[in-house]
Amino acid sequence: MMQKQNYFSEMQGTNGARTPYAEYDSWFAGQNNARLSKKSQDAEAFFRRTGITFNVYGQTDAEERLIPFDLVPRIISSREWSKLSKGIEQRVYAINAFLHDIYNRQEILRAGVVPVDLIAKNEAFLPQMIDFSPPGDVYTHIVGTDIVRTGEDDFFVLEDNARTPSGVSYMLENRETMLQMFPELFSTIKVQPVSDYPKNLRRSLEASAPTGCKGRPCVVVLTPGIHNSAYYEHSFLADQMGVELVEGHDLRVVDGHIAMRTTRGYKVIDVIYRRVDDEYLDPLTFNPSSMLGVPGIMDVYRAGNISIANAPGTGVADDKAVYSYIPDIIKFYTGEPAILKNVETFRCSEADSLKYVLDNLADLVVKEVHGSGGYGMLVGPAATKKELAEFADKLRARPDNYIAQPTLALSTVPIFTESGLAPRHVDLRPFALVSPNGVSITPGGLTRVALKEGSLVVNSSQGGGTKDTWVLED
Repeated sequence: MMQKQNYFSEMQGTNGARTPYAEYDSWFAGQNNARLSKKSQDAEAFFRRTGITFNVYGQTDAEERLIPFDLVPRIISSREWSKLSKGIEQRVYAINAFLHDIYNRQEILRAGVVPVDLIAKNEAFLPQMIDFSPPGDVYTHIVGTDIVRTGEDDFFVLEDNARTPSGVSYMLENRETMLQMFPELFSTIKVQPVSDYPKNLRRSLEASAPTGCKGRPCVVVLTPGIHNSAYYEHSFLADQMGVELVEGHDLRVVDGHIAMRTTRGYKVIDVIYRRVDDEYLDPLTFNPSSMLGVPGIMDVYRAGNISIANAPGTGVADDKAVYSYIPDIIKFYTGEPAILKNVETFRCSEADSLKYVLDNLADLVVKEVHGSGGYGMLVGPAATKKELAEFADKLRARPDNYIAQPTLALSTVPIFTESGLAPRHVDLRPFALVSPNGVSITPGGLTRVALKEGSLVVNSSQGGGTKDTWVLED
């Protein structure tokens, strides 16, 4: 069904379809291309009708974009998922332990495992969180771990999203779309469900409520507003959880608690799932010009009267320079080697690494340590000589702002095109929920696909699309 490639095809083996795809391959062989093209158009119409869109920052037009959806699923066996989920759980546990440590005893810094300057000079490290532990010692209530694959059993973590990971609404909508379009597939292929994520998210947030909370905790989703690129997801998750979607002006401090405005007066809330960045969370503590947060919320938080998910200051754990130490961090807190490997990473803040990166810029991917969404990065093999020269100047000017990684031969999954199936590179973002009761990982996650032939950039803001991700039952 696909031409043989030099990189690992998740669907095609040397003698036909790989085992996870065998049943799907048989089904696809019996399909009519015209029917599938119609289904693809139907999916686009559904997404447009539902409002599954996003905004791209920095664009002169304010038009919302439709995230392209591809109808060929990405299929993962239960054996493969077992390894991934164990590795994610180990990683999430270590990241939480790391955050608790650096804001309290700082043993990992005293042991010299992580350089003090990497934390002390990190703009995501919040001194306001020192000597304070959130309810249940949970810092990262929701984590999105970006994973790439290069071979049959070769999985790598590309980065950790521990601040406000996005994309879970697309995971849920992708599955709902596939169920509507191809119900017959799910009756023959046993796929683990993802639909209970909103219920599990609410349950996990409620379990993280302050100890003084009486009765069922009141949970809200705090959004910056309709102009935020992920606003659709904010409203979607609030609706799916059955909780209120609020903005900063809906909340205020009342008698040492955070309360939201209702038609019957102000109601005390216990847990805020916030999608507002740290800098804008409390104008009395951080950016004084912020209109997005709640004045005084950090005082209420430190007094133990509100839970904030994810906790302020968690961004230091998904800093891409800190990422390079995650294997050491896992070893320090668990005593075990990392189950999932990191991608080799060069810290440009180190003189030898900077020299290597500058000498090999055309072969590397360079990222800002606080960057996200594919912005501010250089894909060396796809860059022009002019772009390479300009980026080299940026590296020399601010070396500590960048890390570099080799260009990986990412695995491919086919997409449906007018001429049939064509291979495209993918990554995977599984979502983990963390509460004092443990870690829950939804089977699958969001598969992002680079729709441009040969492209390695899967971000929707850079022209990527999404797929439904199937984890097969045993």
